[in-house]
Amino acid sequence: MLLKEMMSKAVVTVEPDDTLALVKQMFHLGRFHHVLVMEQGRLIGVVSDRDLYKALSPNIDTPAESYKDTATLNKTVREIMSQQPIVLNENATVDDAIDIFNAHVISCIPILSLQGQLLGIISWRDILRNMRSLDAK
Repeated sequence: MLLKEMMSKAVVTVEPDDTLALVKQMFHLGRFHHVLVMEQGRLIGVVSDRDLYKALSPNIDTPAESYKDTATLNKTVREIMSQQPIVLNENATVDDAIDIFNAHVISCIPILSLQGQLLGIISWRDILRNMRSLDAK
């Protein structure tokens, strides 16, 4: 099965100079775990919810929160993003993605067109969710 048949096409993107406060709000409001970082129409990085929470003070939104804790929200995406993300093209298969997930410590793979345009994103969760439907066929 091709990844383009199961990838998420509703991709959330940010720019490298956006703040972590914005990304935190996006994760809070949305039901996703990754944002892709775009600069001048080109994919340059990925930020996962785990990357975000590692970068923020654990005291954010608690009574112990201080000015120093709040300042972590002003960091930029560029400071915490995974650079040079591993990508696959639109004709890649589920097996290609599984090989990448097994070889690298990543939880999503951006999917690009043959011309390099962002088309979607696939996570290991997407593959697991679709495995039952693959077995039924």
